[in-house]
Amino acid sequence: MRSRVGKSRPCVSEYRLCGEGSLPCMGGLEECMDYQCVLSLSRIREYLSGAVVVGFDFETAPMEEYRLEERAALDAHKSVIAGVSFSVSEGSGIYVPLRHRAGENAAAPGEIWQYLRQAFFENGEIVKVAHNLAFEAMFLYAEQIMLQPPCYDTIAAAQLALKSGTKFRGLSDSGLKTLVPQLFGVELPDFFTVTDGRFFDELSPQDGETVRYACADSDYALRLYHLFNEWFDRYLPRHRFLVEQVESRTAVYCGFMRYNGLFMDQAAMEEKRKETEEKISHIREEITSLIVDVKIGANASTSAFKNYLYKDLGLPVLKTTEKYQEAADDETMILLADWCRKNRPELTRLFELVQEYRRLGKIKSTYLDGYQQHINGATGCIHPDLLPLGTETGSFAARNPNLQNMPRKGSDPVGIRNLFVAPPGCAVMELDYSQVEIRVGAFYCRDERMLAAYREGGDIHAQITSVIYHIPVEQAADKNAPDYKERRTIAKNCNFGVFYGLFPKGLQKTLKFKAGLDTSLEECETIIANLKAGYPMLSRWQEQTKRRAAAQRYSETWLGRRRYLPNIVSEDWGKKSFAERCAMNTPIQGTAADIVKLAMARLVSVLPEYPWILPVLTVHDSLVFYVPEDKVMEAGRLVKRLMEE
Repeated sequence: MRSRVGKSRPCVSEYRLCGEGSLPCMGGLEECMDYQCVLSLSRIREYLSGAVVVGFDFETAPMEEYRLEERAALDAHKSVIAGVSFSVSEGSGIYVPLRHRAGENAAAPGEIWQYLRQAFFENGEIVKVAHNLAFEAMFLYAEQIMLQPPCYDTIAAAQLALKSGTKFRGLSDSGLKTLVPQLFGVELPDFFTVTDGRFFDELSPQDGETVRYACADSDYALRLYHLFNEWFDRYLPRHRFLVEQVESRTAVYCGFMRYNGLFMDQAAMEEKRKETEEKISHIREEITSLIVDVKIGANASTSAFKNYLYKDLGLPVLKTTEKYQEAADDETMILLADWCRKNRPELTRLFELVQEYRRLGKIKSTYLDGYQQHINGATGCIHPDLLPLGTETGSFAARNPNLQNMPRKGSDPVGIRNLFVAPPGCAVMELDYSQVEIRVGAFYCRDERMLAAYREGGDIHAQITSVIYHIPVEQAADKNAPDYKERRTIAKNCNFGVFYGLFPKGLQKTLKFKAGLDTSLEECETIIANLKAGYPMLSRWQEQTKRRAAAQRYSETWLGRRRYLPNIVSEDWGKKSFAERCAMNTPIQGTAADIVKLAMARLVSVLPEYPWILPVLTVHDSLVFYVPEDKVMEAGRLVKRLMEE
């Protein structure tokens, strides 16, 4: 079947740039599209024969029991691949219907899958291109096929190519239906228009519009592959490496993690919910006994409660909102509690209760109730959306739910992490990079004292404690030494901020609200001065990094992941200062993220040999798996080796 859509793509020399180094708005002549529905293995073989770069895309549809459930078609546990399209050249595409309920499907689907597995999806000689590769990888994983490199995710390419000027694209403006009109001047067929309220498997695969819709996604994914690579080669060659060798493989790994998900102990969760509700209720009663009929709401931040604090009690306004109103957030409660201990001790108990009330309320709403809403009815697991390019430094983000922000053990009276369990016969295995950001920072600044601590297997926190307080390392590491806990806490908080140009006020705030320590501004100034004196190469690296970023207007990771910083030459001190901190944290945080992703990229290639190793999550610098209980040691050795390569 033939359909006339689309415009031709000019060569690089014809680019009309919207901004320096930005992708162009494309134009050109109409061309004939050769989109066909293919039903035989022989025609698939013929079409893919000799191809070295192929665009592909899946059309999915829910299983019978989930057809009334919203978004079930996007869930690999509740839907199936209705058909797959391929494109080997621009303007060309085939659609292979596999599970349509109308029209005619391809003959011998089992043979087709076997051929595609060996000749395409696991073939190391063909570049497999898709828009949102994690989605395709997840559905293949459900078919017990692990997509293998080389592969290319055009969403990742879009996010690593400039939209205009110095702005990279976000995920929200990297969808295929957004990119194609912008870059090719073509409106792709709309899903809802084509389906008219039906699922895709209810369309006849012999209908021209069905084929046009399915093939266009593969065709334009392939076009984007060529377009982005031409742009990378001209403007940002190292970003092409990132897309091909890091981000695309990471996307595949994300597909594996998304499919596997994390098991929840729902009985334990319900028990913890009831216990927490009872504690919250008791605390609310005690608060009510102190403030009588003032309504505090679910988070003790109601207007009535704020009026009670600031008007009835006459407490000072120690913090305001962006609209210059009295604040009532966690920091405010801590500040007011400290003020009352010194000036109104009779109110100390009230603020202790309010802080605990807010803490337990947040745990219940965010984790106990929030996680419950995301448990998949088909699996009993949580399958979060993992976003490999969720931050400007290249670090992961997560949503639905955000498992990157699980409370730490020290601030979690409920034990949220303990609610995540392994399936029967398996164990949870977690490996992380020890102090990866500090190690990367030491690598960059080349301070011999820092490097020596790692070469000799020393305790970097003890060493920094030693530097800050001018005491021997042995004393700093002695758990029985006076002030050991407080000093080590200060050192740890300095560790994670010292490379980024930490200011005394910032350190004071961090120690106050994250560590619960009252440290004077003068003491914070001394701490930072001692750090700079103890690590002389640190200050040198900071100044060099800021100067380089100011000259280039950007900062980079070790692999060349670029972050533009136009405000680094701003006359506005606040904007300039923030840009300078970004200039320093991008090489460290971004390189640390690249290291984690490189480990994922290596794992993608070896996991077919170890199908019993199930990736389930990444949190900051760690990788989490489910593995059979009797194979934990074997899996641990393998993953450790790949993480260290």
